[in-house]
Amino acid sequence: MELREMLLLMFTAIFIENIIFSKFLGTCPFLGVSEKPVTALGMGLSVTFVITVSSAATWLVYHLILVPLGLEFLKTVAFILIIASSVQLIEMFLKRYVPALYQSLGIYLPLITTNCAVLGVALLNVQNEYSFIKSVVYGFSSAVGFMMAILIFAGVRERLKFARPPKPFRGLPIALISAGLIVLAFMGFSGINLG
Repeated sequence: MELREMLLLMFTAIFIENIIFSKFLGTCPFLGVSEKPVTALGMGLSVTFVITVSSAATWLVYHLILVPLGLEFLKTVAFILIIASSVQLIEMFLKRYVPALYQSLGIYLPLITTNCAVLGVALLNVQNEYSFIKSVVYGFSSAVGFMMAILIFAGVRERLKFARPPKPFRGLPIALISAGLIVLAFMGFSGINLG
């Protein structure tokens, strides 16, 4: 894989086909953990680790075990098991070495297992027939796009604490309006043709 091709894939995954803003995957942690930038960063780093590791592991399992045995139909079940194992590893690491972040992520940390962004990236790697290197690069880049999106949104929500919107817009409504405006800003990347 050439450097140019890798950079184009990374730019596309981060900006043009952002996993949250373009594919609308992973919106639960996007809305739930984005109230504080520190918590959003922790979630972003956790998701980056899980997506990158699971992209590599799911590619290996799919191409080295499922395809040769003719068991491609089991890919979703196999991918969920791999993702759950990755999440368990990061959960044990955070609980032991970063207990404050472990506490602040709360229920959202185990929910990474069911985060559709993680499973979606693994399935997109198979659907797009990426090589091992492309799968890992796409997984990492998609996760970086997720982290960037959640950090931007956390910054906006931090600023909204000082705003005085009309009473019906306070809380989640103004957060959703803000998310929509961020998505509109990112739609400007969709017109870029890198081919």
